[in-house]
Amino acid sequence: MKAKTIYGNTPRELRSNLEESRKDGYKPTLAIVFISVKQDRKAVADLFRIEGIEVIGATSSGEFIDDHQSAGGIVAMLLDLDRASYRILFREIDGDSLEESAKSLLEEAFASFSDPAFILLSTFHSETGTTIDGESLIRYMEKAGGPDLKLFGGMAGDDITFEGTFGLTGTQTTDYGIAALVLDGDRISFRGMALSGWKPIGISRTITKSEGNLIYTIDGKPALETYLRFLGIDPASIESQINFFNTESVHYPIQIAREGREPMICNPIGYDEEKGALVCESEIPEGAAFRFSTPPDFDIVETVLEKAGELKEKTGGDGADAVLIFSCAGRLSALGPMAEQENQGLSDLWKAPMAGFYTYGEFGKSVDGKHDFHSTTNSWVALKEK
Repeated sequence: MKAKTIYGNTPRELRSNLEESRKDGYKPTLAIVFISVKQDRKAVADLFRIEGIEVIGATSSGEFIDDHQSAGGIVAMLLDLDRASYRILFREIDGDSLEESAKSLLEEAFASFSDPAFILLSTFHSETGTTIDGESLIRYMEKAGGPDLKLFGGMAGDDITFEGTFGLTGTQTTDYGIAALVLDGDRISFRGMALSGWKPIGISRTITKSEGNLIYTIDGKPALETYLRFLGIDPASIESQINFFNTESVHYPIQIAREGREPMICNPIGYDEEKGALVCESEIPEGAAFRFSTPPDFDIVETVLEKAGELKEKTGGDGADAVLIFSCAGRLSALGPMAEQENQGLSDLWKAPMAGFYTYGEFGKSVDGKHDFHSTTNSWVALKEK
């Protein structure tokens, strides 16, 4: 399998770079596209489809390939995979439940391959505000496919506008659904890891009242007050609250305990004054224990690259044909230029073309070997034809 990456600030520029990539006779069969919501998704899908190249993709909150990162652009990973080695599956959640959609997708995948491996791209919130709970999606996928399911991916972004995220194929698009690239695990090796690197600090605390993605109380006290006091911010200042959630909260995620699994990293993203609740980016179970996190440092990037290197050596030490990266939009805000260094470091480690995007949630195998939904995390997967 040969991989190439291209980018464009417009569909026209992307087309030009696609033509350039094929001048040596390269004939890609598949394009994995990460695209800003500001771009014309149909025009991009059509330009690949007309060339006989199948498409799967998602909208982004920033997109990147080797030595190039943009916000508002388009990137694509091109693969010349044998069409018998993959399937593109699509589910719009319209009338069906999330569990039913996940189950039917898994059934179709296992009908195609005995050992399917998934690149999963889901929407996060629709234009009408309906959201997909990433934690539930992973649990439903695992329930239908078993604990050894191979799965990496991310939730679509929308340039931090929170107005609507989209998944797409060459002929379909949705703001409330799932797109999956299913690879034949007997033909394609699939090595990856999802890791945050944030370190917990302080005592364990308890979420004593929550509903959905809202936290009302922590240890019986107002959640906002507890959170801000821990960080040394005066809760009485509304202006401080607004400024904090716009600029700083991404540096201080909370780490929610999960029985038998790695903690779920979760960012508080705002405060609902009417309900008196801290707003988080994913659903928070009432009664859950959690710890606060230390602010980020360069050792976060070092940890991700070190663990990736250990996995590479453990699995034979050979390189890859392609690397896909799903990195949290909050990670970019918190790490700044270090996020780009992290992504490029993974590409250099695997000696392979790389493409990815900044997400609203990540899917992938944790260090403990179990698949989970993540936040503020870098989830990556290295692909190699056997």
